[in-house]
Amino acid sequence: MRLMVAVEVVFVLVFLAGVALVFVPAALIVGGLLGVLAIERASARRPSGGDVVDLRSRGRAA
Repeated sequence: MRLMVAVEVVFVLVFLAGVALVFVPAALIVGGLLGVLAIERASARRPSGGDVVDLRSRGRAA
């Protein structure tokens, strides 16, 4: 899994370097969009805080 993530990161960096050789502002825009996409993917894998159950409070009256 880590190898695939590393390969994906290297691919994206090489792609951005290629775009930057042609047009730097386009590389900055694409890099920003890919950064947002990466954050969304990472947050989708993580369980949200609402799913956490406090097992110590079971059986007690609120």
